[in-house]
Amino acid sequence: MEKNVEVGHYSSEGVNTYTNPLQNDGVLIHAVNVTSDPYGAKTKRSGYTSFLGTPDTSQINTLFDFQNIQNISGSMNLYRASGSSLYYSIQGTGPWTLSGNGTIVPGAHFGQAVLDNVLIGGDGSVTRHTTDGTSFTTTSLAPPSEFFEQYQNRIYAAGTSSTLFYSTTNDATNWQTSGTSDSNSFEIPGAGKLGKIFTTANQLIATKSSGIIQKWDGFQLIDMATRYGPSSPYSVAGVEGYKFFMNQLGHYGFSGAMPQLLSNPIQKQFYNVQNTGIAGTLFSTIPAVTYKYDYLASVGTITDDFTQRTISNAIIKYDYKKNEYLNYSFANNPTAYCSYKDTSGSQQLIFGDINGQCYKMDNSMTDNGAAIPMEMVFFFTMGMPHVDKFWRWWRGFFNPGCEAKVQVACTDVFDYPSLRWTDLGDCSSGFIEYHFNDTTNNRGQFLFVRIYESSKSSRTTFYGQELSVIPNPVA
Repeated sequence: MEKNVEVGHYSSEGVNTYTNPLQNDGVLIHAVNVTSDPYGAKTKRSGYTSFLGTPDTSQINTLFDFQNIQNISGSMNLYRASGSSLYYSIQGTGPWTLSGNGTIVPGAHFGQAVLDNVLIGGDGSVTRHTTDGTSFTTTSLAPPSEFFEQYQNRIYAAGTSSTLFYSTTNDATNWQTSGTSDSNSFEIPGAGKLGKIFTTANQLIATKSSGIIQKWDGFQLIDMATRYGPSSPYSVAGVEGYKFFMNQLGHYGFSGAMPQLLSNPIQKQFYNVQNTGIAGTLFSTIPAVTYKYDYLASVGTITDDFTQRTISNAIIKYDYKKNEYLNYSFANNPTAYCSYKDTSGSQQLIFGDINGQCYKMDNSMTDNGAAIPMEMVFFFTMGMPHVDKFWRWWRGFFNPGCEAKVQVACTDVFDYPSLRWTDLGDCSSGFIEYHFNDTTNNRGQFLFVRIYESSKSSRTTFYGQELSVIPNPVA
């Protein structure tokens, strides 16, 4: 008598196309616009709406906030650099207004740091500062720089070549090198020009375009003996003192020791044999942010060479708490991000696009009116990849009222583009059970399950699935 084998999968992890799928039954090989909430389940992500107006229609290259302006508790401004202008929004609610002395190099980014409630920043040509948050003053003797960091009560500024400058102690505006002032500079050796500078583990980290990383503790410079630093200075972001960045080889974590490669599960999105990963031209400009415990990085259009699924406006999402990767795809491709605490103390996430519009992530069902397409693809062997099977039934558990649909495909090969899909119908009741029969594609060593939807009025949560097969069925 033929014996049934039944299994349940109630905890799905992140995307993994790095490990041989035959070793991990039920692996998620493709996921777009879902998040792991609750943990082990997958829920369609929230959307966003337009935020403030468009003072110009140029690409937004930088977004940042300035907290506690003039030492007023709860006071903050938001800023954007787009076109040839630096704008501010009072409290993040007022309209975008051109900052005093806010003309910048067209298309430039604007880096910044804060020391003793003085915001200092620049576009690489002129360094300026503000105390009131609305009008900037050119900072006398300060080097032109785009990258700034506060460290040991000084402002450090990365020069346009290899010189790292620092201000007088406790004074962001004093760059004198004589008398009672103790500003100074030193060289960062090695190839390339200086890029992003940041702090971690009570050390200042200086990076160069060649991938070199040097550590400075206020007394000595330590060569990290690596060239795996950030290729994009705008990809550097952190949580709890732990930094993230990207280069051509992947997504890295950095705690002050050697950079740690994290992105093996999605390596094929960075580079693959078909050369359909992140475009090489994008690696120097990838924008990223950490929002709560998620690292988000915009990487353009990618196609991994296992599933052959293309993701446009792709965002690599790394969940620091769960150590897992997923993908987002926004209707509007982000060119700059900012995560900030608003005047009510709530953490917010905004981003800008190529047309000069900002957007705010919220609990919307759409991307500023556009449907959010959700998709997941799972791969099953039932723990018996070498055995031919008769697939008997599949069950799925969802939230009632969702608009998700399901497809399945049985196969003996990994040629994803040639799969013959069978539609199982919708999942609006919260439960779906499908019984295979002799008239459908029901035999094969492997089973692919595709869950998808593109609604504007509901949010899908997928809790788990159950499967039944007959191994080695009688022909």
